[in-house]
Amino acid sequence: MENPSQICHLRPPAPPPDTQHQHGIHSPSSTSIDLHSRNPLDYFRQAIADQVSEILAVDRQLVFESLDRASLDKADLVLATPRLRLRGVNGADVAAKVAAEFRLLDSAKVLAPTADGIHVRFFLSPSELPSTLLPFILHQGDNYGFDPSHGLRDPSDPEAGRKTVLVEFSSPNIAKKFHAGHLRSTIIGGFLSNLYERSGYNVVRMNYLGDWGRQYGLLACGWERYGDEAAFAADPIGHLFDVYVKISADFEPEEAGFKAASKRGNDTSELENKGLLGQAKAYFKRMEDGDPDALQLWARFRSLSIAKYQETYARLNIHFTDYSGESQVKQETMESVENILRDQEISQAKDGAQVVDFAKHGAKSLNVAVIRNRNGTSNYLLRDVGAAVQRHDQYHFDEMIYVVMAEQETHLRRLFKVLQLMGGRYELLSKSMKHVTFGKVMGMSTRKGTVKFLDDILADVGDFMHGIMRRNEDKYSQVVDPDHTAELLGISSIMVQDMTGKRCHNYEFSLERMTSFEGDTGPYLQYAHARLCSIFRKVDISRDEMLRADFSVLSSSPKAVNLLRVMVQYPDTVKQALRTLEPTTILTYLFKLTHELSSSYDHLKVLNPPEGRVTLVARAALYEAARQILCSGLRLLGLTPIERYEHPARF
Repeated sequence: MENPSQICHLRPPAPPPDTQHQHGIHSPSSTSIDLHSRNPLDYFRQAIADQVSEILAVDRQLVFESLDRASLDKADLVLATPRLRLRGVNGADVAAKVAAEFRLLDSAKVLAPTADGIHVRFFLSPSELPSTLLPFILHQGDNYGFDPSHGLRDPSDPEAGRKTVLVEFSSPNIAKKFHAGHLRSTIIGGFLSNLYERSGYNVVRMNYLGDWGRQYGLLACGWERYGDEAAFAADPIGHLFDVYVKISADFEPEEAGFKAASKRGNDTSELENKGLLGQAKAYFKRMEDGDPDALQLWARFRSLSIAKYQETYARLNIHFTDYSGESQVKQETMESVENILRDQEISQAKDGAQVVDFAKHGAKSLNVAVIRNRNGTSNYLLRDVGAAVQRHDQYHFDEMIYVVMAEQETHLRRLFKVLQLMGGRYELLSKSMKHVTFGKVMGMSTRKGTVKFLDDILADVGDFMHGIMRRNEDKYSQVVDPDHTAELLGISSIMVQDMTGKRCHNYEFSLERMTSFEGDTGPYLQYAHARLCSIFRKVDISRDEMLRADFSVLSSSPKAVNLLRVMVQYPDTVKQALRTLEPTTILTYLFKLTHELSSSYDHLKVLNPPEGRVTLVARAALYEAARQILCSGLRLLGLTPIERYEHPARF
């Protein structure tokens, strides 16, 4: 154990207000830095900032904000001296000065810093970390890691209300079965909604269904050609998918010819009114003109699709505030937008259509976009502009996030640019909009019918999990509701595979890799949580007893201290996720936590440890705090933590 004279003094963090007096714990006195009450690592930052600001005569807040998490093999906190914006000095000399002059006081929580080039590295004290951190985590419970003040309009005035963020995600086309290609937007959007909600924002979750336009007109033509009421009654969405595949195959040669003519610069007006393309456009024109027969069929397909999607979303822990869609954009809203575009000469007539030539507005790369087709029907760009205006009028959001694949980047840039060109409140609206992009799930095509449907994937993964569990009938018989457990494992497998890499990367869907128990997978995380739960089924320790534990007994164990060093970083990780909007930010952290847990069990035994009851209770508190964080992270990612589950090696 280190010498107390070689570490820096720091006050312990306070538990949240509703638990301070209940357990006889008092808040520390106020500080000159506005600290996040839910992040204990900020208290360590404060102690460091107090001294560094004096040593270098720089602003304490600047030092505080410059102290970043580090790779744990190098430090707990690191200060890059160039961030302090000191002119005319060498960064390495500044780092050396801080390391040399940093004062070490009694009863402290920071070890003596070291200079490493332009960096100053700080380690938290093992002697103080357990008793500082564990009570804090246990008191915070599910709130640990989250700072709801992020969502305040004015953090200095809670009465000013909370910001509203609208997240548009998933948004499949109606009459199509939910497949793996839909998962990326659904998973990312669900994660972002959870993240913003836990961070204090009011969140509107919007599913903007593809239920209008020429593509739907093509499906309606397919229904006229291939629709079968008996097959539809047996499996509505499955039959509509088959219809869409068939009509798309019929349309493919015609579409190729149309694209080739367009690329050559030929007049395509005659082609647009012939064949399936002409029929699809004519059907959509009937819909926009209010034809009752066309709208009745559309309403039938839309309501059935939503009902089926709701069942799927429930399995994925996803819910929506609003099942909207292109069809829900009011005609008067689009007409109002179109009038502004014409009056301000943002759009103009061309070959019978209404277009926006972005080159005339300083955005040559966006080319020319149609907003009103030759036959008078609206184009999806006009509908999306109208949708943005309509949403803001309804929800008064501060920020709107489009979780849409990278292939739609040009369309969204056009959308944002049109709103900007409209000026006034519309330009302000464009500044509140953000595109959260993601790559493709490779190897699937809806038109070619090569997609992998979620229901089939879950069935395959569930069968695989059952096969593993049935290797040991004794263990299998102890699993409560094995069917449900297999489904949760399957969903975890699918979602973790999707979130493993950065969202901008494409990935090849692989059932084999998904069901592997080697390496970092969904089942591995679930097993880690279930193993922690099993500890508390085997030991008789109440939560109150854990709160009164002698945490100092953990200080001499490097395994316990290393685990705590990971646990203290969770609030910073959540904060980083708010900046990156990357699910993998949380996922990578959870794997780091579970790896540290896995290596600790042989060293930190809870069942009848030779060290006695005092050590048992302290270790149980350590594992319970770790379980809270793991459970919190899994739920943030949209996963349901499993409480009973054995690793396949034990079956």
